[in-house]
Amino acid sequence: MTLGVRAVVLGDEGQSVFLVRHTYVKGWHLPGGGVERGETFGQALMKELREEASIELTGTPELFGLYKNTKVSNRDHVALYVCRSFEQTGTRAPDWEIAEARFFPLSDLPDDVTEATMRRLNEVTTHAVPDALW
Repeated sequence: MTLGVRAVVLGDEGQSVFLVRHTYVKGWHLPGGGVERGETFGQALMKELREEASIELTGTPELFGLYKNTKVSNRDHVALYVCRSFEQTGTRAPDWEIAEARFFPLSDLPDDVTEATMRRLNEVTTHAVPDALW
């Protein structure tokens, strides 16, 4: 089984969200990645936010939902966290993994946000019950 974390990082009093565009897949995604052997979900979340977004959490993230991601494999699971208390320590420079990363107003998201990301954002912003599938 593989485990991952993703974060809905809400800025501007909940009016904007942080998204990343990878070099190896199309579309804008929520920041996140795999939970490595020996890591907790919280440690993986902090590591991925630091690496992909230059974001340091200053408060406790909220576990929003647990999902099965059958698009990756039948054994992949994702923990989704909502992060409202954080500090961005710098601007994320493009590299071999991340082509671009920044905040977008929730009312003006890019056209190529992935379907799964849009579903997660809708669940979080409308307080909907999370779907079990990513």
